Amino acid sequence: MRLATLSAVAVAILAMAACGPGAPPQAAPAPAKKSALPPPVEVGPPLEPPAPGTPGGLPNDRTPVSEAPFSEKSAQGAANVVQTYYALIGEKKFAQARRLWDHGGENSGMAEAAFARSFDVYSEYRGNVGAPGDIEGAAGSLYIEIPVQPYGRLKSGQPEYRIGIARLRRINDVEGSTEEQRRWHIVAIELKPAA
Repeated sequence: MRLATLSAVAVAILAMAACGPGAPPQAAPAPAKKSALPPPVEVGPPLEPPAPGTPGGLPNDRTPVSEAPFSEKSAQGAANVVQTYYALIGEKKFAQARRLWDHGGENSGMAEAAFARSFDVYSEYRGNVGAPGDIEGAAGSLYIEIPVQPYGRLKSGQPEYRIGIARLRRINDVEGSTEEQRRWHIVAIELKPAA
């Protein structure tokens, strides 16, 4: 018992001695480092594109799109290309998105760097895709139109809503065509501001 008391007294004396005038000075805390990241942009309210059947919204034909398995060559296969396109842009995978345009991206009308710059102005970007129209044939090719509703938020925080049509093409299953040519590719996207 006496040994425990002496040990406690010794610890207390050492602690007081460390605080005395002969104690080495304590190091000052390091100043906080400034972050290299830019200040956060005010995000704003959630993006809310116009609902189907309303002005600026996709058509609402009240026919549900089948969720059954589909062929890549079907109308739903074409719609899937457009959904993939908007998903890639939303993920900032611009080179992959551009390759979904016909002729390896040339039909986008922009070189790869210009294509990326045109979408890099958005902090977020999405696209709703409507039910595909009927497949039509002409001169060995198949064409389809699909309603689209791309929307996003500019890096300034301003929301942007558009509505339009995506046109896709693929070569019919004819002798001499390549597997790549027989896939759906975007040939045009015509957009206007949503009303």
